[in-house]
Amino acid sequence: MKFTELPTPCYLLDENRLVQNLAVLRDVARRTGAKILLAQKAFSMFSVYPLIREYLAGTTASGLYEARLGHEEFGGETHVYAPAYAEGEFREILEYADHIVFNSFTQWKAYGSLARAAGKSCGLRLNPECSTQPSDHAMYDPCGPDSRLGITIENFQPELLDGIEGFHFHTLCEQNSDDLVRTVAAFEQNFGQYMDGLKWINLGGGHHITRADYDVETLVHCIDYLQKKYKVQVYLEPGEAVVLNAGYLVSTVLEVMHNHKDIAILDTSAACHMPDVLEVPYRPPVYRGGEPGKKAFTYLLTGRSCLAGDVIGEYSFDVALGAGEQVVFEDMALYTMVKTNTFNGMPLPLIAVRRADGTDEVVRMFGYEEFKRRLS
Repeated sequence: MKFTELPTPCYLLDENRLVQNLAVLRDVARRTGAKILLAQKAFSMFSVYPLIREYLAGTTASGLYEARLGHEEFGGETHVYAPAYAEGEFREILEYADHIVFNSFTQWKAYGSLARAAGKSCGLRLNPECSTQPSDHAMYDPCGPDSRLGITIENFQPELLDGIEGFHFHTLCEQNSDDLVRTVAAFEQNFGQYMDGLKWINLGGGHHITRADYDVETLVHCIDYLQKKYKVQVYLEPGEAVVLNAGYLVSTVLEVMHNHKDIAILDTSAACHMPDVLEVPYRPPVYRGGEPGKKAFTYLLTGRSCLAGDVIGEYSFDVALGAGEQVVFEDMALYTMVKTNTFNGMPLPLIAVRRADGTDEVVRMFGYEEFKRRLS
């Protein structure tokens, strides 16, 4: 049975699951008064922005092009943070941003007067130096010993706070609210004395709010605590939580071969279509698949690029795979489309939405034929 009749490879977003996630986020916002923003670095499928903006307050961006995308396609508030701004882009960023966050006092001194003259709300990203990441997430730890992300207390310059309206910190990655509580405590110890008179605090992303075991009540308590104590507007900017478990990457087996083990070559690619598999490394779940040896037939799933390391991992299935069979990777909305590339001449997958009525609708078609059509 085919998962979809659409050509593969194909990213497929489940509209019903997306709405389920959004409803959880909207409930947190309504209960607390916090504003929740879409972190576009994780998901920027703008064809569904009209749906998402019914639930969220705006978007966050890491530079000019995300800022323009959020401003033009999503609306609401547009927040921008970058570790360093390019001088040639900053004035254009001012056309789209409502909040601008600076990563250092050097950046603040260089661009703060321009941002304030344009009426933007300015903030600083701070590093509370409270690492809560497991060892296998070290590359994603903003509080690591050599992190470039945010101002540490050692480098803090309180005499330069005139014009600063908010503080921002982002230390989490796929974590529960207990780690947020620990981080807030560390933040208060280092920077709480400087909160007087500020208008907002942004708690960043990495909050896995829509995960089944996430402790929403602790998050609500933490937000309420900060707003009551400091009289500030609280922002959160999750990316993964918005589309957690709401997307698929549907692929087709091109060939099955044997070299010490059974190997299935797919029409997708870890290197091109799910880079986190190689970078993290990350093991995506597979629809109706299991750990190697758990089911009757085990295969090493691989991509079709010429990169020897284009390997997704070993999975087992109840039935044997053969050419033409579909393999469906789950939780493929986040950090996939935004990182897809055409290394080795690999075509980009289709992008489709599984609508609420169960029909699949293509919203973006890539590949050589589409490229030729654009040129004609």
